[in-house]
Amino acid sequence: MSVFGAYAAYYDLLNAEKDYAGEAAYVERLLRRAGSGTDLLELGCGTGIHAALLAQRGFSVCGVDRSLAMLASATERASRETASVAARLSFRRGDVRNFRAASMFDGVISLFHVLSYQTSQDDLESTMETARAHLRPGGAFVFDCWYGPAVLTHRPERRVRHLENDAVDVTRVGEPVMHPDENVVDVVYQITVRQKATGAEEQITESHRMRYLFVPEVRAVLGKAGFELESHEEWMSGRPAGFDTWSVCFVARAK
Repeated sequence: MSVFGAYAAYYDLLNAEKDYAGEAAYVERLLRRAGSGTDLLELGCGTGIHAALLAQRGFSVCGVDRSLAMLASATERASRETASVAARLSFRRGDVRNFRAASMFDGVISLFHVLSYQTSQDDLESTMETARAHLRPGGAFVFDCWYGPAVLTHRPERRVRHLENDAVDVTRVGEPVMHPDENVVDVVYQITVRQKATGAEEQITESHRMRYLFVPEVRAVLGKAGFELESHEEWMSGRPAGFDTWSVCFVARAK
């Protein structure tokens, strides 16, 4: 099962404060700056929020995810869009490490640290190869990930979040365990979901293994897959990456 499978129904609530609209505008700027066309493949599309927002901005997006629950939410979201926007959205089940479509794209995006979920070297390289296999020559690959210098400077800490809507209360406790020899962090989430109408509670445990990356290794893996790294910067702000930059965005071009 996808690591997100058990709580896909609560995923959007847990990320309700995320600035999706701002992120879509930021990704559009990166794609435009890279000279990308409007036909996009999204690797790890989740519930389709980024895809829908980019479709509203004129892009056509084929979203790929291995979670059926996430894809169901993405498809339902698309059905609520206008006919012209919905026509620019499609979603397919697949693993980002080995997914292959018959068509090629102007750009590939992979957001919300999907690349950091590729914790083995083989998985990371395979995901880069998937991106390259679907790009026309000169196409742009835009992705973000955890940035190693910041993770090692400001170590992951225990975090508690509480969110609610009209139907449920959700409390999520995240406990990190670092594995420095592997450049990964295991984040174990204990999630309590209480139904307001009945008081019934559901306990969910999810373990997310996240890899933090460094620029030299990203450049090397991209080069092996047939890309040239064009730029990297702090996610959203555009500032140079530094020791306090947990999330870094990379822009690569297909050779």
